[in-house]
Amino acid sequence: MNQTTMLQASSIDELIAQLADVGYQAERRLATALFLSLKLQRPLLLEGEPGVGKTELAKALAQVLNKQLIRLQCYDGMEQREALYEWNYAAQLLHMRAAHDQSTSDAIEREVYQEKYLIRRPLLQALQAPAPGAVLLIDEVDRADEPFEAFLLEYLGEYQISIPELGTIKAQTTPVTILTSNRTRDLNDAIKRRCLYHWMEYPEHERELAIVRAKVPQASIDLAQQVATFVGRIRSQNDLHTFERSPAIAETVEWARALVALDTHSLNRQVIEDTAGILFKQREDVDAFIPLIEELLAPEAT
Repeated sequence: MNQTTMLQASSIDELIAQLADVGYQAERRLATALFLSLKLQRPLLLEGEPGVGKTELAKALAQVLNKQLIRLQCYDGMEQREALYEWNYAAQLLHMRAAHDQSTSDAIEREVYQEKYLIRRPLLQALQAPAPGAVLLIDEVDRADEPFEAFLLEYLGEYQISIPELGTIKAQTTPVTILTSNRTRDLNDAIKRRCLYHWMEYPEHERELAIVRAKVPQASIDLAQQVATFVGRIRSQNDLHTFERSPAIAETVEWARALVALDTHSLNRQVIEDTAGILFKQREDVDAFIPLIEELLAPEAT
C-alpha cells in the first residue's frame, strides 16, 4: 500500500486558508483535527447536529486535495454488498453458459470469480482509486446498524477489505476517510478507537457571517450581518428547547439568498414571517417562531 497521502497544506493555518479558498470556513479546532487526520492517515469521525457542515467539509477537502470524492450514504438496513462490492451475476451466468461444454466445473468457477465481473461499491472504489487517491465520505454512519459498523472495522483500521473469492485487497493509495454522524445513536467504541474525533457545533457569529458572505456575495454586508445575528438569536432561543430543530447553516445561506431575491435591505417582521418556511421545516417550529419574531428583532435580544 502506498503510504503517502497528498497533503498540500504544511500547517493548520494553510489548511484553513485552502478550505476558505473553496468556500468552506473552518474554525481552528476543526482544522486541527482534519490536519492531523491527513498527517497521521487516520479516519476522522465528525459528530454534530444536522446541518453544521460535516458533509460539506468532505466535499471541500476533496477540492483542496484534488481527489475524487466517493460518498457512501448510510441508512437503516444497509447491506455489506451495497458498501463494498457485488458480483455481476448476469455476466457470470452468460460466461458459464458459453464455457459449459469446454471447461470443467472447477475451471468455470475460477473464471467467473475474476475482477472483471466485480461491481465495485464505494469502499472498494476508494481502496482501488488511482493516484492521487480518493476522499471517502461515510455519511450518517449512525443510521446504519451495529453489524455494519463491525464490517467497517477492517477498512478503518487497516485500509483493506477481504473478498472471499479474491482474498485481501489493500489500498493502492491511502484514502482520506471522513465519517459523519448526527448522533441519532451512540456508535460502537471500536469504531471510535479507529478514528480521530471532532464534535461540530453551530458556527459562532463571525464564522457564520463569513459563510454567508462567501456563499451569497450578492447580499450587502449589512444584510449578511443581520442574517447571521438573527439566526444566532434563534439558536440561542432554542437552548430553551423552543424548537424541534434550529436552522442549519444551509438554511441560513438559503434564507440570505431568498432575502436578496426579494430585494430585502433590512430585516423586518413581515419579511421574516413570510420566509419562515426557509428557516424551519416543521409546522410546529414555524408556529412557535412567529410570536417570537419581534423579541428576536429587538436590539437588546441575545
